[in-house]
Amino acid sequence: MTGQNGSVPESGIVVVDKPRGPSSHQVTAWVGDILGRRVGHAGTLDPQVSGVLIVMFGGAVRLAPVLLSHNKEYVCLMRLHGDASREAVERAAEEFTGRIYQRPPRKSAVKRNLRIRKIQEIEILDMDGRLVLFRVRCDAGTYIRTLCVHLGYALGVCAHMEELRRLRSGSFDETAAVTLHELADAARAAREGDPEHLQKMIFPAAAAVADLAKVVVRDTAVDAVCHGAVLAGVGVVGKEGGFAKGETVAIVTERGELVGLGRALVASSALKPGEPGFVVAPTTVLMQPGTYPRGWKTHAGS
Repeated sequence: MTGQNGSVPESGIVVVDKPRGPSSHQVTAWVGDILGRRVGHAGTLDPQVSGVLIVMFGGAVRLAPVLLSHNKEYVCLMRLHGDASREAVERAAEEFTGRIYQRPPRKSAVKRNLRIRKIQEIEILDMDGRLVLFRVRCDAGTYIRTLCVHLGYALGVCAHMEELRRLRSGSFDETAAVTLHELADAARAAREGDPEHLQKMIFPAAAAVADLAKVVVRDTAVDAVCHGAVLAGVGVVGKEGGFAKGETVAIVTERGELVGLGRALVASSALKPGEPGFVVAPTTVLMQPGTYPRGWKTHAGS
């Protein structure tokens, strides 16, 4: 099933409710077939894990590094290999809140180097015998399978992950997720002249950087940034959120459109809109040159 160019935006994000069974790569490929676009995904889920899978298409694929770094939230069913009280399980979960050391599971496709990750919260939702249902908020790259094993060690009974579902990735949660069938039906309706449902399923690239600090540029400076020019303070009309020198910031238009990402050359406290001096060096440009009228001149004065 291939979407027609007129019914699908050139760039965007779809939050897919990945089912258990297929790999993240396979689900992403199916989305590409449905939309008729070049696609990529952020945050791989194992085949037997379900839930929020962020699929980008068109220019939004270049936002993968930002999306991959987003915090995640899961609900997990863990099976203990021995008996333990709820109080003991809750105490163990509290011990694992904060910075922890992890080594990726043997099944993982990445190198099994020791890494540090942060667990923001573990909430025990329910227990039924040796089955423990819990919700966890954590850094990107946290292995919940490994967390279950380590919780079992702490309890002295051993444990393993039975089932896992991702509830959230950054600002995208399961309330925004659609099934492959829903996406295919919406794409079909769009090809038949009714794009409303498909439009509601597709997020603009700007939605991916909701948590990033932003530098707002004036219309006359947008095209220069699209051509890779370093942004000067005279081209800035405002800023949203604080940032340090060297951090990644989103470059947006006065209408809130995402121009791209950049590396801050000064801290937000030192950025004075309208004043001279370089402030942001573009690293990823998503907006096409020519989208905004050219408001800059070359050294030759043309």
